[in-house]
Amino acid sequence: MIYENICKFAKKCDISINKLEEKANVSTGSICKWGRSVSPTVKNLKKVADVLGCTVDELIAGENNAGKGEE
Repeated sequence: MIYENICKFAKKCDISINKLEEKANVSTGSICKWGRSVSPTVKNLKKVADVLGCTVDELIAGENNAGKGEE
């Protein structure tokens, strides 16, 4: 789920996953691993969210779920 959300945000920002990893200063291939059985650290999620201009919550829940329950 997190990996798919990252891919959606990256596509919106017109940035490849490789370039995102470089800009976020996370190891090459790490974001793809998050799509399998490896969980990202909060620190790395924050780095990726900062590059993509979104929140960690949005990466976890997806942009359609961001802010639900808040009025």
